[in-house]
Amino acid sequence: MLEPAYQADVVIVGAGVAGLSAAHRLTSAGVTVTVLEAAPWAGGRMSTEKVDGFRLDRIGQLLSTAYPELRLAPGLDGLVLRPFAPGVLLHGDGRHHRVDAPAGAGSARGALQAVRALASAPRGVPGTHAASVTGAAPRRGFPVLPGAGQGAGTRAARAGGPIGGAVDQARLGAALTRLANVPVERLLARPELPAGQALAARGLPARTIDGFLRPLLAALLCDPALTTSSRCADLALRAFAAGRLCVPEGGAEMLPELLARRLPEGTVHTGVRVTSVATTSVTTAEHGEFRCRAVLLATDGRTAAELLPGLRVPDFHPVTVVHHTTDEPPRTGSALLLDADRGGPVAHTAVISEVDPSRAPAGRVLVSSTVLGTPPPDLDTAVRTHLARLYGTSTRAWETLAVHHTREAVPAMRPPHDLRRPVRLLAGLYVCGDHRDTSTVQGALHSAHRATTAILKDLGASGSMHRADPTPTAQAA
Repeated sequence: MLEPAYQADVVIVGAGVAGLSAAHRLTSAGVTVTVLEAAPWAGGRMSTEKVDGFRLDRIGQLLSTAYPELRLAPGLDGLVLRPFAPGVLLHGDGRHHRVDAPAGAGSARGALQAVRALASAPRGVPGTHAASVTGAAPRRGFPVLPGAGQGAGTRAARAGGPIGGAVDQARLGAALTRLANVPVERLLARPELPAGQALAARGLPARTIDGFLRPLLAALLCDPALTTSSRCADLALRAFAAGRLCVPEGGAEMLPELLARRLPEGTVHTGVRVTSVATTSVTTAEHGEFRCRAVLLATDGRTAAELLPGLRVPDFHPVTVVHHTTDEPPRTGSALLLDADRGGPVAHTAVISEVDPSRAPAGRVLVSSTVLGTPPPDLDTAVRTHLARLYGTSTRAWETLAVHHTREAVPAMRPPHDLRRPVRLLAGLYVCGDHRDTSTVQGALHSAHRATTAILKDLGASGSMHRADPTPTAQAA
């Protein structure tokens, strides 16, 4: 019997970073791919709004240079990351406390490089307390540009600050350095608890946990209550200890834009709503049926469960990002600022135009702040009041550029959480996304890696396969 004609070997539903990364891996193996996206644009939740020359991310997820998939994913070799100042800046007891991260993941060479970098970096106002804890030298060979204005801090601080005195800082540094060197598989074999409960068992002082680890993990996990699996929290802390927190130059949309730009012309089709899927076909509202050899669902968790009712719909963490502009930048440089006192709605904030100047017009300042959980009723007033306290300056004249609230921003990872949820449902039907691994860009890219490995194995792909047919025209009503 003759084989039926296929319009593509694999149809991918969803053009977020997981779907686009999977498309790259498949096309590189000679597999023809059609990517269908319901939205008018590719990128999913990693989108950036343009307002009067500003580039405003809708979800302020933090990246890390320690994410392996950012280096391994094909199509991202041109990605430029802009790092925050080393470590973080904590606001506690009415003062700023800079917590540096000078040593590189247990490597003597990395520690030496980081110490030299810190010695040459401009500091904040004399008298600002700087606590040195653990490892964040950029990984060798990864494109990272230095952040502008490494200085941080505006007020004198009492010795130790939110993370305690010298002994407490040394214990924290040792704990994070050990974590940076623990193999991932050993982390995944540890007992699993909610992250908030697991912190108490780490042998660190309560002041260090409440003043540093809790606000840091809340920012990394987008989970203010720290209900996330302790294994996922350990992975987040490991990435913090082994790399640098950063953002993509030009906005979050640069990841999907780079991936989409380097796919064969005609691969990605936006504004196409998929209504049903099978192992050898996808039905759409606009263009009828797409025939194929395999289908990969690369949508968010809720959409995937709507198309395949057997899939579990995860809970989600809501995230709100508030963008302000002002003429005079706060004196925190390119630091990521956390509230050790947790005295307001802002979980973390930064003068993002100091980190990535391309996000604001010349001469303007962009301050981006993230609110986790359900936002307060009078959000703008609450955020301005909190930011005035965090930055130590009046925010009355600041202009609000945009408020982006995403109700289902980040899939929750409560225990027990399977970090390697199946991506192969059956031969011909696969699923990937941040709801299959960890709720991070790393997790989305890694799930795509796992899914394409399974697809290529099932298809027996070893070279050029079918040549993709044109997208069918819209059917007459």
